[in-house]
Amino acid sequence: MLLEEIIKPDSVLCNAHARSKKHCLEILSQLLVRSHPHIASEDIFGGLIERERLGCTSLDQGVAFPHCRVDGLDSSVGALIGLSEAVEFDSPDGEAVDLVFGLMVPAELGDEDHANISGIADLLDDRELRSKLRDANSSNELYEALCA
Repeated sequence: MLLEEIIKPDSVLCNAHARSKKHCLEILSQLLVRSHPHIASEDIFGGLIERERLGCTSLDQGVAFPHCRVDGLDSSVGALIGLSEAVEFDSPDGEAVDLVFGLMVPAELGDEDHANISGIADLLDDRELRSKLRDANSSNELYEALCA
């Protein structure tokens, strides 16, 4: 998995302010469609909300991994938000979330898409990486820390 193929620098936002989980998903949907302007952010927002209804996408330890399937998408597309203040995300561990990695995947998942989902979840489970992401002071630093 090459993160640089999934997430671009303009899909990363550091020190974002979200009032709630819902607002966080709204910001995330806007970031996710930046490289795909033919996809409406409202559709992605709806997909992320639907996915959350199936079960919380928090990975614990202050990290969430919301994702959704999208018709007409050929490959996975990611976005990352570093929140200025953590928001309640209904996490199983009860911890509020301050790092949110969003992913749009094709409606028909292929082996590569499954591998991307698994690889990103594993990556976000890395304590050292989470620390570096939280230490970032700009969107560029956040992107570089993720892809290093």
